Amino acid sequence: MSLAKTTFKLNPDAEFIPLDKLLKLLSLVGSGGEAHIMIETKQVEVNGNIEIQKRKKMRAGDTATFNGTEIVVEA
Repeated sequence: MSLAKTTFKLNPDAEFIPLDKLLKLLSLVGSGGEAHIMIETKQVEVNGNIEIQKRKKMRAGDTATFNGTEIVVEA
């Protein structure tokens, strides 16, 4: 199965974006609550590892994978 790839560019004044907010902003989930459930049930990977921190700080160079989509965070 091939992953859909997308990028997320951080705001110039932002050092990171929380993982739950990233999923919501990219419309991969319908709400922050849904994002929390997906993360808690181990459906999200960050940099190749299952992530359970809902507000994991996603920084430039980090990659998240969820539901067939790979997201690369860029500065």
